[in-house]
Amino acid sequence: MAATQKNTLYVGGLDENVNEAILHAAFIPFGDIKDVTTPLDQATQKHRSFGFVTFLDKEDASAAMDNMNNTELYGRVLTVNYAQPIRIKGGEQGWASQPIWADADTWFERQQQEEEMQRLQAEHQAVVRAAEAEERKKLTEEREGEVEEPEEKGDPMATAEAEVLAQNNTGS
Repeated sequence: MAATQKNTLYVGGLDENVNEAILHAAFIPFGDIKDVTTPLDQATQKHRSFGFVTFLDKEDASAAMDNMNNTELYGRVLTVNYAQPIRIKGGEQGWASQPIWADADTWFERQQQEEEMQRLQAEHQAVVRAAEAEERKKLTEEREGEVEEPEEKGDPMATAEAEVLAQNNTGS
């Protein structure tokens, strides 16, 4: 899990009347504040009942969290915790704390490696096919070059047949 930002606090449970100035005023007693934001709902343009307060020192953030968690502001109980880093969809691990293009170089390298592997596999398959074709060609040539062996001279039946055929050819 990604490390939390020890100087930024999440403040949840904000009333709709609370703005960044009120949030700043509520947390300034604990130390110097670097930034206060309340993300807006795109449809209503109102904050989404939470905000972030970033202190210059993490000790100030810790003191503010200890003192402001479960306190009331404008009639609502606040939840104050360390903020988690912003998570952006994409990257190697799905949800990542880095932009989607951060792994572009490794993606291109993987693509090139995959293309090289496919090229090598295609070459290997071509070589195998050529070797198989050559083997089939040799077997075909051997079969075509085979000549029927002359019959054995010691076979009396074959000798008698040959004599009868010879007589029929000369006597006819």
